[in-house]
Amino acid sequence: MVDTNSTSGMKLLAGNSNRALADAISQYLKIPLTKAAVRRFADMEIFVEIQENVRGEDMFVIQSTSFPANDNLMELLIIIDALKRSSARRITAVLPYFGYARQDRKAGPRTPISAKLVANLITEAGASRVLTVDLHAGQIQGFFDIPTDNLFAMPVIVKDVKDALGQGDHLMVVSPDVGGVVRARALAKRLGCDLAIVDKRRERAGVSEVMNIIGNPSGRSCILIDDIVDSAGTICNAAEALVKAGAKEVFAYATHGVLSGGAVARIQGSALKSMVVTDSIGPTPDVMKCPNIRRISIAPLIGEAMNRISQESSVSSLFD
Repeated sequence: MVDTNSTSGMKLLAGNSNRALADAISQYLKIPLTKAAVRRFADMEIFVEIQENVRGEDMFVIQSTSFPANDNLMELLIIIDALKRSSARRITAVLPYFGYARQDRKAGPRTPISAKLVANLITEAGASRVLTVDLHAGQIQGFFDIPTDNLFAMPVIVKDVKDALGQGDHLMVVSPDVGGVVRARALAKRLGCDLAIVDKRRERAGVSEVMNIIGNPSGRSCILIDDIVDSAGTICNAAEALVKAGAKEVFAYATHGVLSGGAVARIQGSALKSMVVTDSIGPTPDVMKCPNIRRISIAPLIGEAMNRISQESSVSSLFD
């Protein structure tokens, strides 16, 4: 827990996207959330009223742009505008989950780069700084024309794996696709275990077909690691392939549990012994009821980073 004397210059404000995480960050920092009314008119226009004086304050706005992504994004922009017009000294947009991050390049002719558009919107609304967790692509930091800190949930995940499964040769970290090898290698290095890769061919968006496994998972407890789990097709197919290849058991970890559509049912009926996600996105009732989905908190990680930003000290040293 941080020293309350070091947080005296901060104020926190939460949108409606993930109040449980905002409350946890508030408790970690021992700072109450700033009173504000965030409501909607009959036609669903968003209205924000800051109910405390914030003139000259160092404000942190906590809001994931998860489902409903457009509503939560608009809420964030209006909160930032309200703070700017209330003469806040600095406004840091804290986005535990940055929506639209998967649209970080032109995937085909005549398509947008929506991640850049959203970065422009947040900047133009009046944010002074952005703090986020495990961006889908690190280069998205370059889309912002303001300082941007990208935190890594890896320390939280490593601790949970060690607590639940230990470490050593009985484990094997598996990347569910070639694109996630760097992330998987980092986890394998911290756990001191081997690495495997699932080679898959994606026929169309949202559908994946596992082709083969690079590595030998036979008799191992396998840990699949990813940044975002949306439809859960890739993770579940990879788990099935690992079991067929002789894996003793399969676990999955992801920073952002988007879990849209039939993802929860898919995970519940899969070969996964457990799916662990952080609380960067608020859980749906289905997620809360699913017996093999477990959530771990990144509130202390975000809270400590916010404190260091406020104190103008190093954030990167959190991961040394």
